Amino acid sequence: MERKIFDPFIIRGLLAGIAVALVAGIVGCFVVWRRMSYFGDSLAHASLLGVALGILIGIGANAGIVFTSLLFGFLLLWLQQSKDLPTDTLLGVLSHFALSISIIIISLNKIKIDLHSFLFGDILTVTSNDLWWMYLGGIIVLILILFNWSSLILVTIDEDLAKAEGINPLFVNLLLTTILTIVVAISVKIIGILLITSMLIIPAATSRRLVSSPESMAFVATLFGLLSVFLGIFLSVEIDTPSGPTIVVVSSFLFLLTTFLSIFVVKK
Repeated sequence: MERKIFDPFIIRGLLAGIAVALVAGIVGCFVVWRRMSYFGDSLAHASLLGVALGILIGIGANAGIVFTSLLFGFLLLWLQQSKDLPTDTLLGVLSHFALSISIIIISLNKIKIDLHSFLFGDILTVTSNDLWWMYLGGIIVLILILFNWSSLILVTIDEDLAKAEGINPLFVNLLLTTILTIVVAISVKIIGILLITSMLIIPAATSRRLVSSPESMAFVATLFGLLSVFLGIFLSVEIDTPSGPTIVVVSSFLFLLTTFLSIFVVKK
């Protein structure tokens, strides 16, 4: 059956994509500033364990993702305190363990799950209940960022300076982990587990060359995220491709385009 851009499931996909872009653009700036792309990737891998456990025990995939991702993030922060191993090593161990144990759980319990849609995203799977969940999560993220913006920025710039200003870096890091967890949870249906990090990194990286302040970078990154979602979903409908990868391709093209213009046009 031919898809039309105004079909209800397409509209739900667009609304879901908007919810993701609004939070991913802002949160992605912190991921870029703090060089946390590997952490975001590892958190996404851990979310598959949440999907498996959530379906297995009957609490739902979204609740499972939030629980396991928070556990993953807090466990990493705890292990980092010992400073015995570098963060990338800890991430490698934890993420591969979570990914492997999730596959074992799915296999042993014969859980019926559409892995393709969870891994790469699919607008066909977005329901009205998912939209409520996404926008609720998005509002929570925006509120947390709004009321903690200065603390998040200061800890990102210099943790010692933040301590001198009376800010607890551990609390801020726990807060950022919680925010990233919520973003991952609301992004799974539209972007997919394997591509979530790209939605965090690429719009933020695209805007970095074009702005001069953290606030403007967050704003422009959000605009690029929204543009990627609209064009990506439109193209996925027109050429019948998975929504998540198509959005990421569009976002990557915008990054390459702005990079080319900044290097070869602006500098001239």
